[in-house]
Amino acid sequence: MPSFDIVSEIERMEIENAVNQAVKELATRFDFKGSSAKIELTKPELITLTAEDANKLKGVREIMVGKLAKRGVDLRNVEQKDPSVSSIGNTRQEFVITQGLEGNKAKEITTAIKAEKFKVQASLQDRQVRVTGTKRDELQEVIAFLRAKDFGVSLSFKNFRD
Repeated sequence: MPSFDIVSEIERMEIENAVNQAVKELATRFDFKGSSAKIELTKPELITLTAEDANKLKGVREIMVGKLAKRGVDLRNVEQKDPSVSSIGNTRQEFVITQGLEGNKAKEITTAIKAEKFKVQASLQDRQVRVTGTKRDELQEVIAFLRAKDFGVSLSFKNFRD
């Protein structure tokens, strides 16, 4: 039976490349000379931005968002936490990169497929949704339907098998 998987993944190398480009731009920008502003990839899915005040943090955030967008990272999968201010005035913000479909999003996708009465089966499998059907055309209709809707995360389709 033909099947495919619905996933929400961002390539790790693209995230690393975006962070490296942002760090290079931060080092060369005139308005950040002598500043303690930093961009760090602290964990595989966590980017930490720090600056000495809120205005500089806003500039660092704009650089980082711009670099992520240029590298093709879907910003719907980047959760921007609220900036925190320390007692001495330094500001810090975290970007959390979400990988995979979480339970609620996966259920939302499966119910949307079932509500459209496609002749396919959708099942949850470890942070992804597997869709199986009898005909390849039905699966392609499901893909077109899902691309037309916005679920708040980036969707990609892989492992399309006959």
